[in-house]
Amino acid sequence: MKILDRYLLKTFLITFATVFVILFFIFILQTIWLFIAELAGKDLDLFLIIKFLLFSMPRIIPLVLPLSILLSSIMTFGNLAENYEFAAMKSSGISLQRTMRSLIIFISVLSIIAFLFANNVIPYAEYKFINFRKNIAQLKPAMAITEGQFSDVGFYNIKVNKKSGENGNTLDGITIHKISNSGDGGKTVIKAKNGKLISSEQSNILQLVLNNGNYYEDIVPKKYTERNKIPFAKSSFKKYTINLDLSKLNEVDVDETNISNTNTMLTVNELTYTIDSLNKNFKTEVISYSENINLRTGIKKDNIKKRNTKNNKLPNDLLSQYNIEQKSEILNLASSNVANINFSIEASKVDLKSKQKNINNHILAFNEKFVIAYACFLMFFIGAPLGAIIRKGGLGLPIVFAVLIFITFHFINTFGKRIAQENGLTPFMGSWMSSFVLTPLAILLTYRATNDIGIINMDVILAPFQKLFQKLFRSQN
Repeated sequence: MKILDRYLLKTFLITFATVFVILFFIFILQTIWLFIAELAGKDLDLFLIIKFLLFSMPRIIPLVLPLSILLSSIMTFGNLAENYEFAAMKSSGISLQRTMRSLIIFISVLSIIAFLFANNVIPYAEYKFINFRKNIAQLKPAMAITEGQFSDVGFYNIKVNKKSGENGNTLDGITIHKISNSGDGGKTVIKAKNGKLISSEQSNILQLVLNNGNYYEDIVPKKYTERNKIPFAKSSFKKYTINLDLSKLNEVDVDETNISNTNTMLTVNELTYTIDSLNKNFKTEVISYSENINLRTGIKKDNIKKRNTKNNKLPNDLLSQYNIEQKSEILNLASSNVANINFSIEASKVDLKSKQKNINNHILAFNEKFVIAYACFLMFFIGAPLGAIIRKGGLGLPIVFAVLIFITFHFINTFGKRIAQENGLTPFMGSWMSSFVLTPLAILLTYRATNDIGIINMDVILAPFQKLFQKLFRSQN
């Protein structure tokens, strides 16, 4: 390796390492902020919190890595241009492409590592992260209930005055509000002197055993006029058991995914197999449903063939063959069948749309593993020539350009994936939209930096105005 290559690689690596650590720390703080409600006040020791954060760290890499490459590229080449080192290289016959050669090799290796990381480490970390959250909720069930305030657990809102015991499983001063799903306004309140939480690692159900309490329930009469009496039922108990569903505490993350959406936990080979299976099942279900609808309408292929062979001609007005009562019965039956079939079609559309969205999410996850590798290349070929053009290093102007470009990339990427999930775009286009939009920018900047052309050629813009002013000055004279 030549001295120039070693110098450029060393300069870039120092900048890249510094920027990566700073950005990674910032995104870790963002993760803590997202999960602060889940971590704070849950009786978790420092080791569990650190383990929780370690499992959540790999998902940050696809955001931090491209941004770090972009910013470090702008800063490195901006410093070289600002200190006239590029001018010295060009005077010695060294082009920009020759200058970038060692760094291109490094970025190529980094892109391969990024792909392997996204294909192996991130799925494993996602799997461990999901199960770790689930195990915390089951091994430490008391974390589902916070002392001194109401906590939502499934269909119950629970408040305890004091928790005690080894894992905080013993509760005193329990007040429970049951959340009603019927919408009739009825309320249920359960109060108990003490109780105990019982959980199992093999189940998502948490048992709350209450001792010495009362059960209050509003009774909502069917007649609206009788509701002003506000009747309620009261009963007492010595022992009462409530089963709490912890599945809500075991969601994958805060971004509207749940434990059934396992696309983030699969490698490329696993995704390929899963996508193929999902597509086959989807097609089979569509065919099966269409055949079922045909059967429900009463139209069979055999009947049509028999009717055609016998050449039986049906009258234009079929209802004229029946009396009034029969007509009414036939029309009511037809109307009921049409309504049922429409309802079935709408329900099936929702179900098929959900399954198609699941397929799209798997295809998006498949493409995202390649997008992160290409994003490393893309950000380097945007950042390096841009730094050479603006001729500014440090943490001022480069940060502004880097943030604007990365926000654009991230916004287009998020926008494309959202549309692709709803079948507005193909999942391939949704995943690669940001790359397709910014690739021409990388080509343009590389071309202009190679030929010593600025971002905007001011001479082209100002030339018409100069000619106009010259004409006006001559006309006045």
